[in-house]
Amino acid sequence: MAEGFAAALAEAGRETQSLLRDRLAGHDLPVARAMEHAVAGGKGLRGFLVLEGARLHGVDRAAALLPAAGIEALHAYSLVHDDLPAMDDDDLRRGRPTVHVAWDEATAILAGDALQSLGFELCADPAVGPHRADLCLALARASGIAGMVGGQARDIMAESADLPLDLDQITELQQGKTGALIRWSAEAGAVMAGADARPLGRYAAALGLAFQIADDILDVEGDAEKMGKALRKDDAAGKATFVSLLGLEAAKLRAAELVEAACDALSPYGAQAETLHETARFVIARDN
Repeated sequence: MAEGFAAALAEAGRETQSLLRDRLAGHDLPVARAMEHAVAGGKGLRGFLVLEGARLHGVDRAAALLPAAGIEALHAYSLVHDDLPAMDDDDLRRGRPTVHVAWDEATAILAGDALQSLGFELCADPAVGPHRADLCLALARASGIAGMVGGQARDIMAESADLPLDLDQITELQQGKTGALIRWSAEAGAVMAGADARPLGRYAAALGLAFQIADDILDVEGDAEKMGKALRKDDAAGKATFVSLLGLEAAKLRAAELVEAACDALSPYGAQAETLHETARFVIARDN
């Protein structure tokens, strides 16, 4: 990982998690501690994308930190619910017990609900600026039935389908489940500035798909300790993945092609977008 990118990613993670801890401070409830547990750790990629897009468009970092922390809260909610016994039934997340294991299912459900609300609260903060309503509307679409939730629903349906999904179907699924929030994150800075978000949207569409293909590759080749969660569950369940459909080497090639497409989409920003180029390369070089 390039040194400059690694430092920027780490700093973004520290800032967003600090803001989230501050917002949860003073709430002496188990659900608040469960929320803190859920947002701790992780790569912080979505918040980082918000901050980088904002930087490219001259948006004040203090203002951009609010939606950056907001998307990390909303992403954490999705993971808390995804880990529940009724969904993926996972015991580990980011190398630690999942929320329903560390507390209980009711607390996990409430923690997820509250993290989702917190995400929208942060994006709607007046300090975000005059385009915060547009930001919240886009987030509602990206996180709901037309985006993340719709993708998750398709994933659950695939578990009991008579036939595995084909390549087009799994691409559509992942564009919702994983890609929608990544795209929102990349576009957020442009939306805050009232600028054209299409170049960053094209970047994020390719980046999100590359990210999911890399996840499927790591599920086959990765180390469970580094990943911080159980691996090869999709294969055991007979679910289609990009690796099962394309083969391992072809999946790696496709991910690399998508990274190139993502980088090409950044051409309007010139050298200012170098950190986002490094982000794209990181997506397929990571080990967790």
